[in-house]
Amino acid sequence: MSDQFDLVVIGGGPGGYSAALYGASAGLKVALVEKDALGGTCLNRGCIPAKAFLETAAVKRHVDHSSDFGIDTAGDATVDFARTQQRKQGIVDGLVKGIGAMCKGRKVEVLNGVGSLGANRAVSVAMADGSSATITGDSVILATGSVPRLIPNFERGGPIMTSDEVLDLDHVPARVAVIGGGAIGCEFASTFADLGSKVTILEGLPKILPGLDADVAKVVQKTFKKKKIDIRTGVMVNGHTPDADGGTTVHFGDGDSVEVDAVVVSVGRRPFADQLGLDGTGVVVDERGFVAVDEYCRTGEPGVYAVGDLINTPQLAHVGYAEAILVVKHLLGESPMPVMYDRVPWAIYCHPEVAWAGPDEEQARAAGHDVVVAKHPFKFNSRAQILGETEGLVKIIAKKRPDGGAGQVLGVHMVGPWVTEQLSGGYLAVNWEASVDEVAEFLQPHPSLSELFGETALSLTGRNFNG
Repeated sequence: MSDQFDLVVIGGGPGGYSAALYGASAGLKVALVEKDALGGTCLNRGCIPAKAFLETAAVKRHVDHSSDFGIDTAGDATVDFARTQQRKQGIVDGLVKGIGAMCKGRKVEVLNGVGSLGANRAVSVAMADGSSATITGDSVILATGSVPRLIPNFERGGPIMTSDEVLDLDHVPARVAVIGGGAIGCEFASTFADLGSKVTILEGLPKILPGLDADVAKVVQKTFKKKKIDIRTGVMVNGHTPDADGGTTVHFGDGDSVEVDAVVVSVGRRPFADQLGLDGTGVVVDERGFVAVDEYCRTGEPGVYAVGDLINTPQLAHVGYAEAILVVKHLLGESPMPVMYDRVPWAIYCHPEVAWAGPDEEQARAAGHDVVVAKHPFKFNSRAQILGETEGLVKIIAKKRPDGGAGQVLGVHMVGPWVTEQLSGGYLAVNWEASVDEVAEFLQPHPSLSELFGETALSLTGRNFNG
């Protein structure tokens, strides 16, 4: 193995492996250091396995309502969660293998171990087999990701789980408490409710999904109540009392409690710079654990960059991809545009799904914009009715023109069936600073869910054909 590379990447998650592969495609000699499995948290303990469980939940939901489509089943559908786990793991293993094959095909040197950065871009690697190596890069990218945040009095073990442990469950708990009503918490709440669990969400803030457009959040909350999810907001958890059967009683608020079989602690993630070393470097880690970078993801150490959850940008895999491309272009001496974080696409995969790009109505007004807003519900969309998924809406926020009409599209916010797959049109409209007139010119296939985006844009032109 060589000890000198054009690029050394520490961390094999979305930001890390995409930087390695993209750099290799540009002709760089690349080394990638990963202490666990390639793909990082997203692939192994996050996005992918969680969405596999959500799909199992969706299948059960469809089976439970199959009589609506004229298909009768004998009794309620049962869930063999061991088989669900096997399916999930098969998907994960296949994707991990695929990343490894791509690295091999592009001659990326993969080192299985813990990488720590020292002076002069020297990376010491404590290999998993007990050996060690030192390699040096003309450039180094730090991409060690994040880990779940913990809270006092809820140590992992037994019925207490983070997003890491819950993905290894071998059964569906009868009663689940989810601590935290953000995106990850709501995805788990939705999953377990659809799989038949009695679910309680405990959120310290006044509402779940804080920061979501108010109209979108109302739809999610309404649907969650239909699933009989008990949403407790404005409460703080105080601790828990385990019982003899393996469950526990969670204490919260002013003397309230709930008896459950499992607790999912979902209060966000913290950057993981714990094993990076950094002695003798100019890399700065702030009080919250984030590595400080500029708009090109450069740290305070020449030739050293940081991407992904390790820096204080949206904790999204696709943001890590974008930062990886930005960094490789920059170190190659090209002139890339910094990532526009206020316009990245967001997606929450609970049922109903949520997706958006650009500011919501409140944020747009707070930024000083005079806006025009249109929102249309899915209940009148033919494809949504065919699918039996009519909860939700599409909302477009546009700048108000001097004549009072709608101009540039500022934000597109969606909630409903498959909106995570529909957002691309809205994302492009926001990022291309398109006007509603321009968006309305584009045809949407009929019948389709995406028609609703086109019709909402059309309504902002002052004319429409469906109300």
